[in-house]
Amino acid sequence: MEAILSFCFAVLLAPLFPVVIQKVKAGIAGKQGPPWLINYYTVVKLLRKGSVYSTSTSFVFKLGPVVSLAASFLLLLFFPWAGRAPLCSFHGDVIMLFYIMGLGRFFTILAALDTASPFEGMGAAREAFFSVLAEATIFCILILFFRLTGSLSFAEFFVDTHFLNLMDTHGALLLLAVVGLYIVMLTENSRVPVDDPATHLELTMIHEVMILDHSGPDLALIEIGAWFKLLFYAAFLSCIVNPFQVDNIFLNGFLFYVVVVFVYITIGVVESCMARYKLEVVPKFILKASILVLFGIILTIGGL
Repeated sequence: MEAILSFCFAVLLAPLFPVVIQKVKAGIAGKQGPPWLINYYTVVKLLRKGSVYSTSTSFVFKLGPVVSLAASFLLLLFFPWAGRAPLCSFHGDVIMLFYIMGLGRFFTILAALDTASPFEGMGAAREAFFSVLAEATIFCILILFFRLTGSLSFAEFFVDTHFLNLMDTHGALLLLAVVGLYIVMLTENSRVPVDDPATHLELTMIHEVMILDHSGPDLALIEIGAWFKLLFYAAFLSCIVNPFQVDNIFLNGFLFYVVVVFVYITIGVVESCMARYKLEVVPKFILKASILVLFGIILTIGGL
């Protein structure tokens, strides 16, 4: 029952947390920002509309948003929210989940290419290239976690009494993983400095240019999937950073989501203080994350 409640709570709050980023950016700029429920209003508005399809598209274009949302939804099913056992879990599930995430991205890229638009093809090529670099960092993090715990499951990482956190004896190694995972989060969710989700200039967009032809319910599915994906990465970071796990489900959940909100606040601060990198600089920025985590893996060779 606790796992079901934690999962449902996370699903309901997923559209709310991105507003924290907008509020932080607006506050730094001296503005009020959007209403807290703006994303819920947006989803309802998009679901009421109809979808417009180009004559050059096929069923692949319609399949992209569905697969993307399904992949992000599965991530939440296997994640231990607030230190509680997830709804689904098995040894090695982290590997399956990240490949499922790659499957969702693959169909999003296919949907972009199916439009026969040169701009969407350009964005798809960039998305594929940067995601390959981020994938290397992800698997370096999983190797590091396997070296520290001997397991490859989110439940075994964060539910056991010896859960991974920065206050552990391996806190210094996990700090490298936190920095690398934070860079991956910005990359995978098309945030500044890798991409700017607020821009509408085709020559500089990466993810946004891929979904220009989507509208109505299809666009709603893409937006919901993006919120689920961002929440997954923020929760992943929060589980490592949060050193507290208590028996009270409500207190434990409160402490967990406080850290989650803090992660979203940092994203807003980063987007307010930094500009988007030039395209030739982005690969170097992503590869720094891989180097940091790889250095942590090397340290475990002698330390363990």
